[in-house]
Amino acid sequence: MNWFLRLSSPVQGLIATLFTWALTAFGASPVFLVKKSTDRLLCAMGGLASGVMLAASYFSLLAPALVSADAQGLPAWLMLGAGFFLGGIGIYLVDALMQRRAETQKSNFLLILSMTLHNIPEGMAVGVAFGAGDPTSACLLALGIGLQNLPEGSAISLPLCSGGYSRGKAFFVGQLTGAVEPVFGFLGALLVAQCMPLMPFFLSFASGAMIYVVISELIPESHGISRTVSSFFTILGFLIMMLLDVALG
Repeated sequence: MNWFLRLSSPVQGLIATLFTWALTAFGASPVFLVKKSTDRLLCAMGGLASGVMLAASYFSLLAPALVSADAQGLPAWLMLGAGFFLGGIGIYLVDALMQRRAETQKSNFLLILSMTLHNIPEGMAVGVAFGAGDPTSACLLALGIGLQNLPEGSAISLPLCSGGYSRGKAFFVGQLTGAVEPVFGFLGALLVAQCMPLMPFFLSFASGAMIYVVISELIPESHGISRTVSSFFTILGFLIMMLLDVALG
């Protein structure tokens, strides 16, 4: 462990977020256990992804954004409100630009984009924690985010597989959404003073983007197959993500 503590904070942030990325990939791996895509499986996976993303949008994004804004003496209502609104509007504009795409392609793209945006501030948060000079707390934060990434990896890869992607491609895209974390983990530690005031905005921006995708794409699609199955798995996904976030702080 001493070798790790002797490293510069940007390198520590990079290594820690490589770990969180690896857990995203591990979370995406259950896609190889899926034997056959059916309408009910598609519905269940869409509901599960909805629940995971809804819980993550609050417990992993908005709540930490509020804490960060208050700790820095920033106007939380303005930072969170502007970030959340612009995140939703941003995904709406992407959605509008993709109207000519097939509905399934568009939905998959928005799902991937929103989860990738969600991982950017998480990577930055780990990097900023290392840059602040408290490696013990930063390591615990990286562990918590990594464990939260497990269901998030599945929330991407399983719906993609059920929606027509091959297992290999669904896994590749699922783990790829976490690839931004090492990049921003390194940058967060390198630019800690500049990143800290923007963290509440980035976190709430990602939350708004995720909420838009859940409401606009995932829930309507899964409800179109079976409202009961979709609702049950949405609750299950929310419960899993909530328990992980609360338990891991």
